[in-house]
Formats: sequence, C-alpha cells, structure tokens
Amino acid sequence: MTDAPAPAAPADHAATKVSPLTLSTFVVGSMVGAGVFSLPGTFAEQTGVFGSAIAWLVAGTGMLMLALVFHQLARRRPTLDAGVYSYARAGFGRYLGFLSAFGYWASACAGNVFYWVFIMSTIGAVVPVLGEGNTPLAVAISSVGLWVFFLLIRRGTREAAAVNRIVSVAKVLPIVVFVALCLFAFDPAVFAANLSGGTDLPLFEQVRGTLLLTVFAFIGVEGASAYSRHARRRKDVGRATVLGFLSVLAIFLSVTIVSFGILPREQIAQLQQPSMAGVLEAVVGPWGAAFIGVALIVAVLGAYLSWTLMAAEVLLVAARDGDLPRVFARTNDKDVPVGALLMSTMLVQVLLVVVLFSSNAFDVALNLTSALALIPYFLTAAFGLRVAFADRRTPGAVTLWIVAVIATVYTGFLLYAAGGEYVLLALLILVPGTALFAFARRARGERVFAPWEWVLFVAALAGAVVTIVLIANGTISV
Repeated sequence: MTDAPAPAAPADHAATKVSPLTLSTFVVGSMVGAGVFSLPGTFAEQTGVFGSAIAWLVAGTGMLMLALVFHQLARRRPTLDAGVYSYARAGFGRYLGFLSAFGYWASACAGNVFYWVFIMSTIGAVVPVLGEGNTPLAVAISSVGLWVFFLLIRRGTREAAAVNRIVSVAKVLPIVVFVALCLFAFDPAVFAANLSGGTDLPLFEQVRGTLLLTVFAFIGVEGASAYSRHARRRKDVGRATVLGFLSVLAIFLSVTIVSFGILPREQIAQLQQPSMAGVLEAVVGPWGAAFIGVALIVAVLGAYLSWTLMAAEVLLVAARDGDLPRVFARTNDKDVPVGALLMSTMLVQVLLVVVLFSSNAFDVALNLTSALALIPYFLTAAFGLRVAFADRRTPGAVTLWIVAVIATVYTGFLLYAAGGEYVLLALLILVPGTALFAFARRARGERVFAPWEWVLFVAALAGAVVTIVLIANGTISV
C-alpha cells in the first residue's frame, strides 16, 4: 500500500509566529548551557592558547558548514518543518525520519536530566543535603521545577518563547561581563607563557584531545530549524541559525582564550568546575565565584527551556506526518503540543528517579545525549548532498554541494569519534521506540516498513541484541 497524506491532526490550531530575533535565541538558548562555564578548565587540561584556537577553528568551521546546510535547506525546502526530523524523512524515508526524531527527542530528555542534576549539585556546594544532585531532596526539588516548567510552557508558545528570549539575554550578559573583566586584568606575560600549552604532546595531539569538547558544546545549532513552523518568513530560519551560531562561537572562543591571560595553564586545569568561577575569583575576589554560580543556574534553566520546547516540536511534527501516534499531534488553544510536552516531561521525571539508584547509568545517559544528537546531524548533512544534486542546475547549487560535503564528512567523523559503544547503546533506545512507529503506521492502515527499511530494522535489532550480550558479559559497562 502506498503512503497517503497524513490526516489532519486533532486540535490543530494555527501556529504562533515569532520574530527572527526570537528564533536566534532558541539557537543561543540551546547551545549556551552548562558547558561554557567549564571551558577554561577542560581546555587547559589538554592544551594552551595555540591548541585552543586551532580546535575552535576546526570545530567552528565544521559546525558552521552544518549551520549553512540548515540555512540552505530552510530556503530550498521551505515546506519542511522541525529540521532534523523532516530532513531525514524527506531524504531517506519514513523510518529513518522517525529514528532521527525519536533519537533527537531522547537526546533532549537525557540532556534535561543532566541540567537538573547539575543545578542541584551547584547549589549542593552551599547546601550539603543536596549532595551531587542525586539525593532524595535534590530529586524532589528537581521534580517540582520540572512540573513548574511544564505548566509554564503549557500556558502558551508565545509566552514560553518570550521567557526564553529574556533568559537567553540574561545568561549571555554575565559571560560578556566575565570576558570584559578578564580583558581588564589581562596579563600579557601570563598569556605568552600559556601559548604553547607547556606539555610534551605535539600540537596535533593537543588539538585532538580538545576537539570533541568543542563539538559537543555546539549541540543545539538546529534550534531555529526545529522551531521553523513558527517563523514569520522561511528565510528567517536560516538567518537565525547562522546568526545564533556565530554569536555562540564568539562567546565560546572568547571565554577560552581570555582565561589564559589570567592564570597559568596548570592552575586553570586544577580549578574546580565550573572553572569560570575560579578564573573570575582570581580577578575580582570571592564574589566573582558567586556571580558565576548564579549565572550558571540561569543559563542551565534557559537551556532546559529551549530543549523542552524543541523536543516537543519534533514529536509534534512527526505525529502530524503519521510517524508517531496521533496523541502527540494534539495542540491546545495556545498552540502548545500538550501530548508531546507531557511525554517529554514524564520521561525526564522517570530518569530523575533512576538517578537516585544509579550514578554510572546517568554518566552513560550523558554520553548517549551526544551520540543520539549526532545521528540526526549526519542525516541532515547527507540530505543537503541530495538536495544539492537535485538542484544542481539552480544558482548556488555548487556552494551547497561544497558545504554539504564538508558537513557530512565532519559529522560522520564525529559520530565515529563518539565511540561505537555509545552508538550501540543508542540502539537500545531506538529499537524499542520503533513500536510507536509501527503502531502509528498500522493505525493509518499502511505498511510499517518499505522493503529496504526492513533490512535497516533487522540490522538495528541485531545490533541491539549484540549490545545486550556485551552488557551481560561485561564488555560494555552501564
């Protein structure tokens, strides 16, 4: 049976429209989270000024190519909403589209669990009963915050977007203050001593040691694309993606480099995380550490809001296309995807409870966040290649081809570098999730898989079985 157009979604209210600036804040809001506050220490552990600059140049170029792919696809395929899901589906079929959407959603939920635990562990430095964010009281407070955000977002897309815009500005301003104060106290002699990194490793090894740090900091570059159905004009999506990415790149690069002008590399490497607090404390005294602590909590809450919105959007569009059960396609009169939002919130709640019983499982979930996000990135870049070939006779097709080739090679390398272990573990999430895809397809009276998709599913199922065996014999630790 051939695929039929998806039926109209229940309670399908008109999409709320937002400005290009608001779209840009979804990019900034999703990328600027906890990671930026740890950059000085994590980079200083591996390299100095030269290695850091090269790593950001390489990673920035690769991710810029991916951002430009999103920009070009928004212009050339304006009818495709929800970015990573719709691009994978249009390029490689319904099942890969579903896997992209479901994996992206699971990645966002796992990342949101990290945000709550990170907030509680930060406060735990002052309130010991919260521990490292995994005590019963910490989980209870996180759970209250989780459902408060659910109610906030449920009030309306426009209201949530407005809050996200305010929070994005509020969390960037302290970082700008940090950079300005470090420049004021900048010591050229200290900076010169940190140029080479002071390690015995060749520069290439130093750069390689930091490359993945830079890459994972960029997760969220698709923020505007995921929220594209709310754009006033389709070209706003691409512009917001590039503008948001360049803004965040400037922030990350500045924070990393100016820190090398404050303290010797060895001291920065030994700072307790978030290392930005230690650097600013060296500049202005103890209040600097408290200032960064407050800024970190604001930044993490903003990133949590962005990711919650984007995760729900991806499920909504997939359900409207008939690749997920129709309950996830429902929106209320405020244009909020309540079904998808509720499912996202419930999964985060379950994972918060799991944190109480296992610390190592949470670490695995964080690594899965990156692996699950890189799969949709790779499929998006590869779809860019297909579009470049299909539009080869149109103006700008050569540019898209070059950009898409670089982005595909880069994201493919990152998926490889993330480690086969976590790709295998990702199958333990994606394969069971296929049941939702099968249910949705059967409910529409359509075949579940095309012939080649059966091959893909069987291969994924075999990979999941192998993963279970590897876990059972201790080869993979969870």
